[in-house]
Amino acid sequence: METSFLETLYITFKLAFITTVILFFIGLPIAVFLVFKNFRLKTFVEALIALPLVLPPTVLGFYFLIFLGKIDLAFTFEGLVIASVVYSLPFMVQPIHSALMSFPKSLIEASYTLGKSKLETFLKVVVPNIKSSIITAIVLTFAHTIGEFGVVLMVGGSIPGETKVASIAIYEEVEALNYDMANKYALILIVISFLTIFLVYLFNRRITELK
Repeated sequence: METSFLETLYITFKLAFITTVILFFIGLPIAVFLVFKNFRLKTFVEALIALPLVLPPTVLGFYFLIFLGKIDLAFTFEGLVIASVVYSLPFMVQPIHSALMSFPKSLIEASYTLGKSKLETFLKVVVPNIKSSIITAIVLTFAHTIGEFGVVLMVGGSIPGETKVASIAIYEEVEALNYDMANKYALILIVISFLTIFLVYLFNRRITELK
């Protein structure tokens, strides 16, 4: 039982970590593109990215199940990663998007005036000034992925050692009236989630105090 418990927690945090890393490298460019580029379907793309925020997880999970089943990725860890990346995308994009929208354009223009390239301006001027929003986006994505239930259940099921994560384990333990084990999973998720959010608030406060 102890091995199964630790294995489930390992899969949970492994999924959250991989999803967060992938979304960082996908979400940051998307946010930058949406803020600094104007194109005809911009509003449509923004709405599409935000759709998982309002769409019932089981609906998204159902269509992912159909799609991933056709490429033999349903009920696999890889399939869970793909579904989690899409489902958690707005949690990475929106905080960064909001920070970039409110970023003073005068600072960017001043950097260009000093002969800095767009990449240098972004890395040395923009990123340092929005790092609190970037960290917030990373933490929100990680925490949201840890708590996934509907999408994970539809796409991955509950295969021990492969797709069974803590949120599914809690549900199954409650169904089996094993409240002690359900409480064990739940307490760990509460502690981890609280600590990550607490550290973000602490970090952001330190940044504000230094400005």
